Amino acid sequence: MNEKEQMSIFDIAPSEIPLAELPTATSRPRKDKQKDKQKDKQKDKQVAAPLPTLQFDNLDALREAACNCQKCPLAPTRTNVVVERGDRQAKILIIGEAPGEQEDLTGLPFVGKSGQLLDKILASVDIDSNRDVYICNTVKCRPPNNRPPTETETNTCKPYLLEQIRLINPQIILLTGATSLKSILGEKLGITKVRGKWYEWEGRLVMPIFHPSYLLRNQSREEGSPKWLTWQDIKTVKAKYLEILQNAGEQHNQTNALDDEDF
Repeated sequence: MNEKEQMSIFDIAPSEIPLAELPTATSRPRKDKQKDKQKDKQKDKQVAAPLPTLQFDNLDALREAACNCQKCPLAPTRTNVVVERGDRQAKILIIGEAPGEQEDLTGLPFVGKSGQLLDKILASVDIDSNRDVYICNTVKCRPPNNRPPTETETNTCKPYLLEQIRLINPQIILLTGATSLKSILGEKLGITKVRGKWYEWEGRLVMPIFHPSYLLRNQSREEGSPKWLTWQDIKTVKAKYLEILQNAGEQHNQTNALDDEDF
């Protein structure tokens, strides 16, 4: 099986993509966009002092607190708070941007078309989205009309995200898209400049990758295309994951050998 055939494992045909999930173009002139951006920046500057660091005994306590959170303007418009899915003991953590319509309805991250594609991407290298990874978002509530979360919203929700990372204690973190990239690494470069590169953050390996929604709009599998690049990235992630598992197994065997010597 050649690479293009392997990549077809995580294909979703364009006809399967609901138009509601695709961003719509605006007819407003460029000047209006610039004014809106300026207004958003002014709002962000008006934010009060940073929230105190949150700390929870476990993920159940964090989930309960997040589900009752009223700290940002997204709370009144949500249907459900979207906290997590996957294995709480996983070595791979995947961080998305924000919940979409399906996520808001179900209370689970990455369950719409983007989530289905993410599952296929992982499955293409035999990574199980229920067993091998833990999935969450930068913000836990859906922004209206699926717009990107503002800096105020991401900063307000960030203590929950940092606690998820602490409690899961992953060894690999995948950042899908520019919002999660900026939230964790503070990178201002576009995702195309940094995707596929390993970073070290808080003693963990971090790799930015394309958001699955971007791949839904770019179906080409030609060399150099977003889908082809993602295929290279996920193979790199799988190789590092196997290396981590192997090292963990060797350490476990060494520990057992030392225990045996005590007898």
